[in-house]
Amino acid sequence: MASYNRVVLVGNLTRDPELRYIPSGAAVSEIGLAVNDRIKRDGQWVDEATFVEVTLWARTAEIANEYLSRGSSVLIEGRLKLDSWENNEGQKRSKLRVIADRLVMLGGRAGGGGGGGGNRDSSPRPATAGAVSNHSGPPAQDHAQEPPPGPPEDNIPF
Repeated sequence: MASYNRVVLVGNLTRDPELRYIPSGAAVSEIGLAVNDRIKRDGQWVDEATFVEVTLWARTAEIANEYLSRGSSVLIEGRLKLDSWENNEGQKRSKLRVIADRLVMLGGRAGGGGGGGGNRDSSPRPATAGAVSNHSGPPAQDHAQEPPPGPPEDNIPF
């Protein structure tokens, strides 16, 4: 029987990324993500937050540490993983977390430092600035293709 483990979340960081390096030299960063959902309770619309732990690896972890801080808006794509352990009192514990494959920064750079202007996609596949690619097939092949022609420069509306 086939299975599919994929999750896409858009939310805000609940704390600054915590970057560390494991003995093999790989970067790993832990972030907390708050994802809000509007629900109707007793005739009133209220926001209900879900808090999710996310693990980022390699260059994605380093980028998160460099550019993100508490409150930053991000899109995370990855898979669910259940961590299980036994605490000091012998009680079994478990925690569901997301192992991120892709990080897209939404909005400008935190702190008003400028330099923001589009989304930063730390995945190895190309992405169009300001858009999230929903390409789910294999990565594009490296055939030299010319980009589609754009509007003449004198017709640009900005």
